[in-house]
Amino acid sequence: MTTVTNAVSPYPLDLSRHARRALLEGPTPIQPLPRLSQELGGVNVYVKRDDLTGLGGGGSKLRKLEFLVGEALAAGADTIVTVGARQSNHARLTAAAAAQVGMQCELVLTRAVPRDDFEYLENGNVLLDDLLGARVHDLPGTANALEFAQARADELRAQGRKVYVCPLGGSSPVGCLGYAACAAEIMTQAHAQGLSFARIVVPNGSGGMHAGLAAGLAALGIDPSLVLAYNVLAKAEQAHATTLEKACATLELIDPARRIDGASIVIDAAQLGDGYGIPTDAMCEAVRLMASKEGLLLDPVYGGKAFAGLVQAARSGRLARGENVLFIMTGGLPGLFAYRSAF
Repeated sequence: MTTVTNAVSPYPLDLSRHARRALLEGPTPIQPLPRLSQELGGVNVYVKRDDLTGLGGGGSKLRKLEFLVGEALAAGADTIVTVGARQSNHARLTAAAAAQVGMQCELVLTRAVPRDDFEYLENGNVLLDDLLGARVHDLPGTANALEFAQARADELRAQGRKVYVCPLGGSSPVGCLGYAACAAEIMTQAHAQGLSFARIVVPNGSGGMHAGLAAGLAALGIDPSLVLAYNVLAKAEQAHATTLEKACATLELIDPARRIDGASIVIDAAQLGDGYGIPTDAMCEAVRLMASKEGLLLDPVYGGKAFAGLVQAARSGRLARGENVLFIMTGGLPGLFAYRSAF
């Protein structure tokens, strides 16, 4: 098993007791966006390029999968089963990680988004799932995907396979360790560049990125309310409760002596629209703005809505002129091809 060790850092976070399989090429860069910053009235916008990862088309979910696949390999698993929506980025990258380490992969995908056009059902991530060799189980939106996955795992175990079941978005406490590590990475890079961020802006879907960042910051003695998340899956109250629970469980794995309180989990509900995976005008504008001003491509489900929140916050004055704001680009580019009709 390949292991990853942290370099010497002013923000050390020791995760060495947790199994980890390297899936990223190294730290992802933090870059300024000067044209966009000017467009937004002088808020200094930076991006953490978690889209710049090579495996399987890249994306933020690889951070979680380093620990999830590491745990699976440590347990001797030869098969990984996970769940998601039809255009799940996590599912695609789970299939890619499984291919790289020589595991079989099965994806339980639900039609949770009310769309039946060809691009959504067959293009984008779904096309790549097939190319990556995963077996896809196509379920209706009302199905309990995790229950199906557990039953399928039992069938495979009866055939002699050793199966690891991965939750929605990879957002177990073990998976969240990937973004705890990212918190230390961000703070180390900011220190090296002489930067201080007023906010770190992210989407909140299954809550794992937000929870991991919160746990990592708390472990470093930094207030987790530095992270501003925009919910894109659940209603804000549910997203808050889920994220807090996962952040606390993740912090328990890192430093049981530290605590996170509810006020430290900051979620803005303004960008959800009609629900998960359903386009909004603000999302479409934000995707076009990022592309036309900086040549960077956001996905329409997660990053597009979160960036729409950043744009609105800058225009309303919630983010002040001269403040440094970090936006985490999560990847998910294949999803754009599934949403052609939205643009």
